[in-house]
Amino acid sequence: MSGADNVVWLGTPAFPQAARTALGDTQLRANLRRATGTIRDKRLAVAAELDDWEELRETAAAVKRHTLRHLDHHLLRLEEAVTAAGGVVHWAADAAEANRIVTELVRATGAGEVVKVKSMATQEIGLNEALADAGIRAYETDLAELIVQLGRDRPSHILVPAIHRNRSEIREIFQREMGEWGRPAPEGLSDDPRDLAEAARLHLREKFLRAKVAVSGANFAAADTGTVVVVESEGNGRMCLTLPETLITVMGIEKVLPSFADLEVFLQLLPRSSTGERMNPYTSLWSGITEGDGPQNFHLVLLDNGRTATLADEVGRQALACIRCSACLNVCPVYERTGGHAYGSVYPGPIGAVLTPQLVGIDGDIKSGAASLPFASTLCGACYEACPVKIDIPEVLVHLRAEVVEAGRRNRLLPTTEALAMKAAGAVMSSPRRLATAQKLAAFGARLVARNGRIGALPGPLARWSDSRDTPLPPRETLRAWWRRTRTPTHEDSPATAERKGRR
Repeated sequence: MSGADNVVWLGTPAFPQAARTALGDTQLRANLRRATGTIRDKRLAVAAELDDWEELRETAAAVKRHTLRHLDHHLLRLEEAVTAAGGVVHWAADAAEANRIVTELVRATGAGEVVKVKSMATQEIGLNEALADAGIRAYETDLAELIVQLGRDRPSHILVPAIHRNRSEIREIFQREMGEWGRPAPEGLSDDPRDLAEAARLHLREKFLRAKVAVSGANFAAADTGTVVVVESEGNGRMCLTLPETLITVMGIEKVLPSFADLEVFLQLLPRSSTGERMNPYTSLWSGITEGDGPQNFHLVLLDNGRTATLADEVGRQALACIRCSACLNVCPVYERTGGHAYGSVYPGPIGAVLTPQLVGIDGDIKSGAASLPFASTLCGACYEACPVKIDIPEVLVHLRAEVVEAGRRNRLLPTTEALAMKAAGAVMSSPRRLATAQKLAAFGARLVARNGRIGALPGPLARWSDSRDTPLPPRETLRAWWRRTRTPTHEDSPATAERKGRR
């Protein structure tokens, strides 16, 4: 399945080029540094309050491992429970099928618009665009998603989609765009967060009151009870989940949990890891429909879209355990400097670097598309330490890098320059004599081109290295030479001599 088929991959150019552009945006880097630093500090503080934090992480990881091993069983249980509670379950193999299902469900109600709860799954499949093509307008109601939508922008963070915007930029977007989508921004709107939030409330209120259809994602779904769970911080989601007549939920198949009791673990981990809060402000749970209370039509769309293929990879399937907390983004030194748009994916940051290539497939071209993402990391391991479900992201990154290289090798008739360089290096390093000779030649050559104790631009393809970093001078004496000089025993220091001296 290609990226065009399932919509997850949006990016051109590839990460290296996009990151280079982002690094030059000083305002973006300042916004990211401030926001991720604040969330990171809050998460560390509230996690430290729990003596059993590591036990919670291990339990969550175990639940996810079990669920993925028996995913087909738990999904069938979920379908049975939702149906028994009055809901209707739909199965979507890819983005096109999911979009078709949702579009037909909305059309059946006669509605020309929907209100939406923040949802990564619907962004993944490009639902808003598909609905627009069918003449149906989708209104985002999450504050950050509203900012992104009004700004004709794309999300750049899992938890805070508008993290790349500051207050002044948000005020300008509201003043310029709100009137085109409904109620305009108040006159003299300031950039105070309370004023911006109030402007959003007034703008959205009329949409909540008239909406007949709502579309949501899901954080979790309990297979034994058919209970679907959405967590959020503003209450806009609660309005969407309770006021309309019809509710359509698009959920990735990996979000299922075996039992309602499992929520006890995940509802402790998720808010602390995402927003640095002890408890989520709004946690909405529902099972099917209840006569006279809330939506009277509930549809659950179970989305595959590359997940089954990912499940087949024994190493890469770890990524399906993700609970979308964004903790890995907030500790990642690469994300903090480039932002989410550089990844070109609905899922940015470390988790996007391992999830997106698996969902859309790897073509072996490191310089383009999703294949560049596994290389968008320093492998520092901070993401693994922060992940509440203990996804070993560095392990998956290395695994996917090997797959990219292997795919590229299969697709090429001739080896790359890098492959030839590695083969030459292997030949040199496999022989102590050749290695010693190469070290001497490198040291001699480096001192010829050095100026003031530093090496300037390196020749040929090595110039790409020296253009962006300092190249240290090699030592005058190699480790092997130093070892022979200082550690090789003389006749006087030999074990036999020492033994004779001892007998005397």
